[in-house]
Amino acid sequence: MDNSKKVILDLCGGTGAWSKPYKDAGYNVQLITLPEYDVTKVDFEGHWMHFKRQDVHWDDYYPIDCRDVYGILAAPPCTEFSLAKNGSPTPRKLDEGLIIVDACIRIIWQCQLNGNLQFWALENPKGLLRKFLGRPKFTFQHWEFGAPAVKPTDIWGFFNIPKPTVKERPLGITRRYKSGKVNSFAWAAPKPPEWVDASNLTRADLRAITPEGFARAFFRANK
Repeated sequence: MDNSKKVILDLCGGTGAWSKPYKDAGYNVQLITLPEYDVTKVDFEGHWMHFKRQDVHWDDYYPIDCRDVYGILAAPPCTEFSLAKNGSPTPRKLDEGLIIVDACIRIIWQCQLNGNLQFWALENPKGLLRKFLGRPKFTFQHWEFGAPAVKPTDIWGFFNIPKPTVKERPLGITRRYKSGKVNSFAWAAPKPPEWVDASNLTRADLRAITPEGFARAFFRANK
């Protein structure tokens, strides 16, 4: 089958880093992410999904046929599920975080019921989302795919597990702060890939970008 006829939905994908290898290989990648699209603003009609534009002042819907969707990558925001929020003066809003997770899952189910979905994966840093979705199918550290960062990341779904490219954790990629907290240098000052326009991205946005090495490995395992 011609790759251009295979739709890859990248839900809450931000810069589209996870789906970039598919785009580079000629797949029809559809980035459903703010500010253009909100995964919670979608109407279902049989095998059709109609995503409503959020950055315009008129009703503008983008239709996607579930029968064309080959794979789904979902990366709902991790803010409310993050272990880093422990001790924060701002209370967690798990219910709000779950609204977006639920929206991603509804889209996945719609494509499973009304199409021929070959794989799907939902990603979140290791945290409280495990209490709602159970143990993930796969958990990896960013350094296992060549990124200079320590960040355990969970993936739930139906997919082939990518093979790590690095077996031993590199020396010197972490730093201990006066507070006792340990983090990686790349995490303190994350750098975007060369192809990303980072002019309007916050440090949190940069931290959320899928490592290029992992994205390529996932693509190789799930073409």
